[in-house]
Amino acid sequence: MGLKIAIGGKGGVGKTTVSALLARSFAANQDNNVIAIDADPVSNLAAGLGIDESVPITPIAELRDLIAERTGAEPGTMGGFFTLNPKVDDIPERFSRERDNVKLLVMGTVQQGGSGCICPESTILKALMTHLVLYRDDIVLMDMEAGVEHLGRATSSSVDALVIVVNPGARSRVAAEKIRKLGSDIGIKKIVVLGNRVKNGEDEELIRSSLADFEIVGFLPEHDEIVDADRYGRRPFDDIAMAPPELFSIVSELQRYKN
Repeated sequence: MGLKIAIGGKGGVGKTTVSALLARSFAANQDNNVIAIDADPVSNLAAGLGIDESVPITPIAELRDLIAERTGAEPGTMGGFFTLNPKVDDIPERFSRERDNVKLLVMGTVQQGGSGCICPESTILKALMTHLVLYRDDIVLMDMEAGVEHLGRATSSSVDALVIVVNPGARSRVAAEKIRKLGSDIGIKKIVVLGNRVKNGEDEELIRSSLADFEIVGFLPEHDEIVDADRYGRRPFDDIAMAPPELFSIVSELQRYKN
Protein backbone atom coordinates (compact mmCIF):
# COMPACT_ATOMS: atom_id res chain seq x y z
CA MET A 1 0.00 0.00 0.00
CA GLY A 2 1.06 3.61 -0.50
CA LEU A 3 2.38 5.95 2.15
CA LYS A 4 -0.29 7.60 4.34
CA ILE A 5 0.76 10.67 6.36
CA ALA A 6 -1.42 12.91 8.56
CA ILE A 7 -0.07 16.42 9.22
CA GLY A 8 -1.17 18.37 12.29
CA GLY A 9 -0.19 21.52 14.15
CA LYS A 10 -1.67 24.51 15.89
CA GLY A 11 -2.75 27.52 13.85
CA GLY A 12 -0.01 29.75 12.47
CA VAL A 13 2.87 27.26 12.36
CA GLY A 14 2.79 26.89 8.56
CA LYS A 15 1.17 23.44 8.54
CA THR A 16 -0.68 23.96 5.27
CA THR A 17 2.40 25.30 3.48
CA VAL A 18 4.40 22.31 4.73
CA SER A 19 1.64 19.93 3.58
CA ALA A 20 1.65 21.45 0.10
CA LEU A 21 5.44 21.38 -0.20
CA LEU A 22 5.60 17.74 0.88
CA ALA A 23 2.84 16.75 -1.56
CA ARG A 24 4.56 18.51 -4.46
CA SER A 25 7.92 16.99 -3.54
CA PHE A 26 6.51 13.47 -3.54
CA ALA A 27 4.72 14.20 -6.82
CA ALA A 28 7.95 15.34 -8.48
CA ASN A 29 8.64 11.63 -8.88
CA GLN A 30 6.22 10.80 -11.69
CA ASP A 31 5.98 7.20 -10.46
CA ASN A 32 4.12 8.46 -7.38
CA ASN A 33 0.36 9.00 -7.35
CA VAL A 34 -0.23 11.72 -4.76
CA ILE A 35 -3.52 12.71 -3.14
CA ALA A 36 -3.54 15.79 -0.90
CA ILE A 37 -6.45 16.00 1.53
CA ASP A 38 -7.58 19.36 2.89
CA ALA A 39 -9.28 18.27 6.11
CA ASP A 40 -8.72 21.48 8.08
CA PRO A 41 -11.72 23.84 8.01
CA VAL A 42 -9.47 26.91 8.26
CA SER A 43 -6.73 25.87 5.85
CA ASN A 44 -6.28 26.64 2.17
CA LEU A 45 -4.31 23.81 0.68
CA ALA A 46 -5.39 24.68 -2.89
CA ALA A 47 -3.38 27.92 -2.81
CA GLY A 48 -0.26 26.13 -1.58
CA LEU A 49 -0.57 23.65 -4.43
CA GLY A 50 -1.11 26.41 -6.98
CA ILE A 51 -4.59 25.16 -7.91
CA ASP A 52 -6.81 27.80 -9.50
CA GLU A 53 -9.57 28.82 -7.11
CA SER A 54 -11.39 31.15 -9.52
CA VAL A 55 -13.78 28.22 -9.91
CA PRO A 56 -14.81 27.48 -6.29
CA ILE A 57 -14.03 24.05 -4.90
CA THR A 58 -17.08 22.48 -3.25
CA PRO A 59 -16.07 20.38 -0.20
CA ILE A 60 -17.18 16.75 -0.20
CA ALA A 61 -19.30 17.38 2.92
CA GLU A 62 -21.36 19.92 0.95
CA LEU A 63 -22.14 17.72 -2.06
CA ARG A 64 -25.74 17.27 -0.99
CA ASP A 65 -26.94 15.34 -4.03
CA LEU A 66 -24.02 12.92 -3.87
CA ILE A 67 -24.46 12.34 -0.13
CA ALA A 68 -28.20 11.74 -0.50
CA GLU A 69 -27.61 9.34 -3.41
CA ARG A 70 -24.90 7.33 -1.67
CA THR A 71 -26.35 7.18 1.86
CA GLY A 72 -30.09 7.26 1.13
CA ALA A 73 -30.60 10.18 3.53
CA GLU A 74 -30.75 13.93 3.21
CA PRO A 75 -27.71 15.85 4.50
CA GLY A 76 -28.44 17.70 7.74
CA THR A 77 -30.53 14.88 9.15
CA MET A 78 -29.63 12.73 12.13
CA GLY A 79 -30.97 9.37 13.19
CA GLY A 80 -33.21 7.31 10.94
CA PHE A 81 -31.88 4.76 8.50
CA PHE A 82 -29.11 5.30 6.00
CA THR A 83 -26.21 3.39 4.49
CA LEU A 84 -23.14 3.23 6.77
CA ASN A 85 -20.84 1.90 4.03
CA PRO A 86 -21.61 4.12 1.02
CA LYS A 87 -19.80 3.78 -2.31
CA VAL A 88 -16.87 6.23 -2.33
CA ASP A 89 -14.21 4.67 -4.57
CA ASP A 90 -15.04 6.96 -7.50
CA ILE A 91 -14.91 10.20 -5.49
CA PRO A 92 -11.13 10.87 -5.70
CA GLU A 93 -11.22 10.88 -9.50
CA ARG A 94 -14.57 12.64 -9.92
CA PHE A 95 -14.24 15.42 -7.36
CA SER A 96 -10.53 16.16 -7.09
CA ARG A 97 -8.68 19.07 -8.68
CA GLU A 98 -5.21 18.29 -10.00
CA ARG A 99 -1.99 20.10 -10.73
CA ASP A 100 1.52 18.73 -11.24
CA ASN A 101 0.59 15.16 -10.38
CA VAL A 102 -1.14 16.10 -7.09
CA LYS A 103 -4.87 15.45 -6.74
CA LEU A 104 -6.56 17.71 -4.16
CA LEU A 105 -9.66 16.65 -2.24
CA VAL A 106 -11.34 19.18 0.06
CA MET A 107 -13.24 17.35 2.78
CA GLY A 108 -15.20 20.12 4.51
CA THR A 109 -16.77 19.87 7.94
CA VAL A 110 -19.96 18.53 9.44
CA GLN A 111 -21.91 21.54 10.65
CA GLN A 112 -24.37 19.70 12.85
CA GLY A 113 -24.02 17.45 15.85
CA GLY A 114 -20.27 17.66 16.46
CA SER A 115 -17.39 15.68 15.02
CA GLY A 116 -18.73 12.39 16.36
CA CYS A 117 -22.25 12.71 14.98
CA ILE A 118 -23.85 9.83 13.11
CA CYS A 119 -25.19 11.64 10.08
CA PRO A 120 -24.96 11.23 6.29
CA GLU A 121 -22.17 13.82 5.92
CA SER A 122 -19.89 12.30 8.54
CA THR A 123 -20.58 8.82 7.17
CA ILE A 124 -19.42 9.85 3.68
CA LEU A 125 -16.29 11.60 5.03
CA LYS A 126 -15.22 8.70 7.21
CA ALA A 127 -15.92 6.15 4.48
CA LEU A 128 -13.84 8.21 2.05
CA MET A 129 -10.93 8.50 4.49
CA THR A 130 -11.08 4.77 5.14
CA HIS A 131 -10.97 4.10 1.40
CA LEU A 132 -8.03 6.46 0.87
CA VAL A 133 -5.98 5.06 3.75
CA LEU A 134 -6.78 1.36 3.50
CA TYR A 135 -7.55 0.63 -0.14
CA ARG A 136 -5.60 3.06 -2.35
CA ASP A 137 -2.03 2.48 -3.45
CA ASP A 138 -1.29 6.20 -3.41
CA ILE A 139 0.76 8.59 -1.33
CA VAL A 140 -1.90 10.35 0.74
CA LEU A 141 -1.01 13.50 2.69
CA MET A 142 -3.73 14.77 5.02
CA ASP A 143 -3.67 18.40 6.19
CA MET A 144 -5.64 17.89 9.41
CA GLU A 145 -6.95 20.05 12.18
CA ALA A 146 -5.55 19.08 15.57
CA GLY A 147 -8.37 16.67 16.39
CA VAL A 148 -7.86 14.64 13.17
CA GLU A 149 -11.66 14.31 13.26
CA HIS A 150 -12.17 12.50 9.95
CA LEU A 151 -10.00 9.55 11.00
CA GLY A 152 -11.86 6.79 12.81
CA ARG A 153 -10.04 4.33 15.03
CA ALA A 154 -10.05 1.52 12.49
CA THR A 155 -8.48 3.80 9.88
CA SER A 156 -6.03 5.58 12.17
CA SER A 157 -4.06 2.46 13.04
CA SER A 158 -3.14 2.17 9.35
CA VAL A 159 -1.79 5.73 9.03
CA ASP A 160 1.97 5.46 8.67
CA ALA A 161 2.74 8.61 10.66
CA LEU A 162 1.30 11.75 12.20
CA VAL A 163 3.67 14.66 11.57
CA ILE A 164 3.30 17.52 14.06
CA VAL A 165 4.53 20.84 12.63
CA VAL A 166 6.05 23.18 15.24
CA ASN A 167 7.89 26.50 15.26
CA PRO A 168 10.81 27.35 17.55
CA GLY A 169 9.50 28.56 20.88
CA ALA A 170 8.43 27.59 24.36
CA ARG A 171 4.85 26.90 23.30
CA SER A 172 5.86 24.15 20.92
CA ARG A 173 5.84 21.49 23.63
CA VAL A 174 2.30 22.25 24.83
CA ALA A 175 0.87 22.05 21.30
CA ALA A 176 2.90 18.98 20.36
CA GLU A 177 1.91 17.08 23.50
CA LYS A 178 -1.76 17.86 22.95
CA ILE A 179 -1.70 16.70 19.34
CA ARG A 180 0.35 13.61 20.22
CA LYS A 181 -2.29 12.62 22.79
CA LEU A 182 -5.10 13.13 20.29
CA GLY A 183 -3.24 11.02 17.73
CA SER A 184 -2.39 8.30 20.23
CA ASP A 185 -5.97 8.16 21.49
CA ILE A 186 -7.24 7.21 18.03
CA GLY A 187 -4.52 4.64 17.44
CA ILE A 188 -1.79 6.36 15.40
CA LYS A 189 1.43 4.58 16.35
CA LYS A 190 4.14 6.71 14.72
CA ILE A 191 4.04 10.38 15.80
CA VAL A 192 6.93 12.69 14.91
CA VAL A 193 7.78 16.38 14.88
CA LEU A 194 8.80 18.60 11.95
CA GLY A 195 10.43 21.94 12.87
CA ASN A 196 9.33 24.76 10.55
CA ARG A 197 10.55 28.35 10.08
CA VAL A 198 13.91 27.51 11.60
CA LYS A 199 16.41 30.36 11.21
CA ASN A 200 19.60 28.88 12.65
CA GLY A 201 21.18 26.22 14.83
CA GLU A 202 19.89 27.92 17.95
CA ASP A 203 16.31 27.47 16.72
CA GLU A 204 16.99 23.79 16.01
CA GLU A 205 18.43 23.28 19.48
CA LEU A 206 15.44 25.02 21.05
CA ILE A 207 13.09 22.56 19.36
CA ARG A 208 15.29 19.57 20.20
CA SER A 209 15.60 20.51 23.86
CA SER A 210 11.94 21.39 24.40
CA LEU A 211 10.76 18.23 22.57
CA ALA A 212 13.50 15.86 23.69
CA ASP A 213 11.11 12.90 23.99
CA PHE A 214 9.80 13.31 20.42
CA GLU A 215 11.31 11.87 17.25
CA ILE A 216 12.18 14.76 14.91
CA VAL A 217 11.84 14.08 11.20
CA GLY A 218 13.70 17.23 10.16
CA PHE A 219 13.78 21.03 10.01
CA LEU A 220 12.61 23.41 7.29
CA PRO A 221 14.37 26.79 7.20
CA GLU A 222 12.71 30.20 7.24
CA HIS A 223 12.76 31.30 3.58
CA ASP A 224 11.98 34.62 1.88
CA GLU A 225 10.34 32.79 -1.03
CA ILE A 226 7.68 31.33 1.29
CA VAL A 227 7.02 34.73 2.90
CA ASP A 228 6.71 36.42 -0.50
CA ALA A 229 4.47 33.68 -1.88
CA ASP A 230 2.10 34.11 1.05
CA ARG A 231 2.10 37.88 0.61
CA TYR A 232 1.31 37.76 -3.11
CA GLY A 233 -1.04 34.77 -3.06
CA ARG A 234 1.01 32.31 -5.08
CA ARG A 235 2.53 28.95 -4.32
CA PRO A 236 6.15 28.99 -3.13
CA PHE A 237 8.87 27.46 -5.32
CA ASP A 238 6.89 27.18 -8.56
CA ASP A 239 9.74 24.90 -9.65
CA ILE A 240 9.73 22.52 -6.71
CA ALA A 241 13.28 21.42 -7.57
CA MET A 242 14.41 24.82 -6.27
CA ALA A 243 13.01 24.20 -2.78
CA PRO A 244 15.46 23.87 0.14
CA PRO A 245 17.31 20.53 0.22
CA GLU A 246 16.02 19.98 3.75
CA LEU A 247 12.56 19.40 2.25
CA PHE A 248 13.75 16.48 0.16
CA SER A 249 15.63 15.03 3.13
CA ILE A 250 12.36 15.02 5.07
CA VAL A 251 10.57 13.33 2.15
CA SER A 252 13.23 10.59 2.14
CA GLU A 253 12.85 10.14 5.89
CA LEU A 254 9.05 9.89 5.66
CA GLN A 255 9.33 7.18 3.02
CA ARG A 256 11.04 5.00 5.63
CA TYR A 257 7.84 5.03 7.70
CA LYS A 258 5.83 3.10 5.12
CA ASN A 259 4.26 0.05 6.74
